[in-house]
Amino acid sequence: MTLLKTTNLTRIFGGLAAVSDVSIDIQEQDLVGLIGPNGAGKTTLFNLLTGVYEPSAGTIEFQIKDEMKSIGGMPPYAITKLGIARTFQNIRLFKNLTVLDNVKIAMNQNIKYHTLSAILRLPSYYREEQRVEEMAWKLLDVVHLADKGKELAKNLPYGEQRRLEIARALATEPKLLFLDEPAAGMNPQETKDLTILIRQIQKQFHLTIILIEHDMSLVMSLCEKIYVLDYGKCIAYGSPEEIRNNPRVIEAYLGEDAGC
Repeated sequence: MTLLKTTNLTRIFGGLAAVSDVSIDIQEQDLVGLIGPNGAGKTTLFNLLTGVYEPSAGTIEFQIKDEMKSIGGMPPYAITKLGIARTFQNIRLFKNLTVLDNVKIAMNQNIKYHTLSAILRLPSYYREEQRVEEMAWKLLDVVHLADKGKELAKNLPYGEQRRLEIARALATEPKLLFLDEPAAGMNPQETKDLTILIRQIQKQFHLTIILIEHDMSLVMSLCEKIYVLDYGKCIAYGSPEEIRNNPRVIEAYLGEDAGC
């Protein structure tokens, strides 16, 4: 069943189309790669799908209660509540808070007590706070950071900060997870561990995942389907093998006629 669909999605900045007539169809529990040369429009597309930018034209639809409904132009917080989460190309943690608190903050939208309960410290407040803390520890265990929960986020090594971002995204209880260059800056062993982690969380949480990544070994080994952007347009779609042998993709990456 389709979870996310765009039709002729376009975003124009000052007369330049950063994303142009992009139509994609993402099925439930797909693991999809989004690739393309630098400046191809990949992050702009993510920003459109997560409410950072409003579309200049075209539509974005998301499955809500078994119906496809338009979400184009909705603010990010509203899109998050629908079950869409993301990580960022540049890590955005609360670096002076603990690892645990970074995850707990992300669960704020799903807290199930009223403001009055918090002010009066009613039993419902303490029960919910306990539930939130227990869930945060479980998520840290999933990303292998449970032993770092009391440390400040800024003190984590780079690869662990990346994993913390994933835990924080999972804390919003998404159906669809966008990963923007999750392996950026990682060494080969960290990338291998990340590949295993992404597969694990997809199965454990029944997630649909779309990732932007420049590490082609990760994309080709992990993703079932791949979309390729170039100059804001979708130039190819298919399996890793089909994409690997697509002349238009080769030309886009090499910057020359694929027949040469």
